[in-house]
Amino acid sequence: MLRGSLLPLLVWVGVGCGVYFVYNPVVSMVLVGLFASSFIVVFGLRRRARHSARCSVYGALGGVLDKSMAGH
Repeated sequence: MLRGSLLPLLVWVGVGCGVYFVYNPVVSMVLVGLFASSFIVVFGLRRRARHSARCSVYGALGGVLDKSMAGH
């Protein structure tokens, strides 16, 4: 686990669970899809920049979690 990424991960999970119970399971699937698509895009960009696969996974996860908490 990346240091400092526990809070954003908990926020994503909490929002997903809250949306699941308040609204509909479909809405939480859309939220998971948004997270997954952001992860895939950042992973692809890091691989194009010739980072290793391991570095790309860690960087993509950290980048998505960082940007989601920063509001960008």
